[in-house]
Amino acid sequence: MRLGALVLAAVVVATACGSPDGSHGGAGAGGQEPRTIPPFPQRPAANTKPSTPTTPTTGAGPRIVILGDSLTAGLGLPVGQSYPALLQQRLKDEASSYQIVNAGVSGDTSAGGLSRLDWALDGDVRVMIVALGGNDGLRGLPAAQLKDNLAAIITRAQARGITVILAGMEAPPNYGREYIVAFHQVYPALAKEYHVALVPFLLDGVAGRDALNQPDGIHPSAAGARIVADNVWKVLKPVVKTSR
Repeated sequence: MRLGALVLAAVVVATACGSPDGSHGGAGAGGQEPRTIPPFPQRPAANTKPSTPTTPTTGAGPRIVILGDSLTAGLGLPVGQSYPALLQQRLKDEASSYQIVNAGVSGDTSAGGLSRLDWALDGDVRVMIVALGGNDGLRGLPAAQLKDNLAAIITRAQARGITVILAGMEAPPNYGREYIVAFHQVYPALAKEYHVALVPFLLDGVAGRDALNQPDGIHPSAAGARIVADNVWKVLKPVVKTSR
């Protein structure tokens, strides 16, 4: 089946999703439905390679760590075109001393992020953006497991006095309506429980749009990465201003 047809199927499934009680007031906070993303392939793309998290190349200011997967690592893009690199430029334009640490590892799940959390929080980390879950959805891992792993990441970071921003992800329709809704609800529920800022959907405005994605239909192109950076910056900017 062509990607376009798969995206259409995702639209149909996501649109049909209401709240668990059968109402259509929205499956998440604010009455929002799960967002539409195309199905992930059942195996990683052929060009997927493990990545190594990067530390700031200049300066020694306070750190903003972005704990994520290949979307954060910038798979398929030059380093300077990944959304973390674009956020660093935004910080520079604001004359901010914050340094972005791109802790994105291709193929990582929420469990993988939790397992390397101590490394990610090394140094003067003031803010952490948690952008995990895409690979949990790819593998059809239980939404409850995703929630537990993300909760552990958030609580451990908060115990160190670190401000957390949670970036939401949506599940592909491969595993059905109930899974899509349960997966979607994880992020707003955690944001409410732990009082953390929420990027409702990391790939908002990018997912399912061929012109904004690489040929695999999953990873943003350079143009798509700029939109992802916009999505994150809307939430990060006020946090940075209050965390000086």
